[in-house]
Amino acid sequence: MTQIWQDEKIVPVTVIQALPNKVSLVRTEDRDGYKAVQLSLGKTKKEFRIEEATEFKPEDEVKVSVFKEGDKVVVSANSKGRGFAGVVKRYNFRGGPKTHGQKNRHRAPGSIGSTDAQRVVPGRKMAGHMGTNRITTKGLKIAAIDTENNLIMVKGSVPGHRGTLVEIRSAK
Repeated sequence: MTQIWQDEKIVPVTVIQALPNKVSLVRTEDRDGYKAVQLSLGKTKKEFRIEEATEFKPEDEVKVSVFKEGDKVVVSANSKGRGFAGVVKRYNFRGGPKTHGQKNRHRAPGSIGSTDAQRVVPGRKMAGHMGTNRITTKGLKIAAIDTENNLIMVKGSVPGHRGTLVEIRSAK
């Protein structure tokens, strides 16, 4: 993230490099039963359904110029991976007491169920892999666009780390 000046105010923005996407496939109502466009960036391909009548042809390019300053967008990406995490970090458990006979149990989850079930109940919050989930941030506003360098400056933070593939859609 960085900041820019707009109307004598500092605006916190996330700078996203939006390289041109090529249209690799066009689905039509007659042939496929729905309207969609498949965009590709390198080896990554993603299909987007469209409602309005737009004329896309294979090998067309979708650039940052499709967005305008002030547009509301929805941004989706995978969150930062945090590896194996305990219950205190993963679910904000309080942890056990530091005294009264507790030794090396400060960050333990405590009881995981009754003795009747004789198994771990599905959905129990326990230690495990944390992060790399798909996160969608809605209602972000485009603060500025640099068409020469293919940069979009979005007001606010965007999920993921540097270099993450980000999906930017127009908010409806």
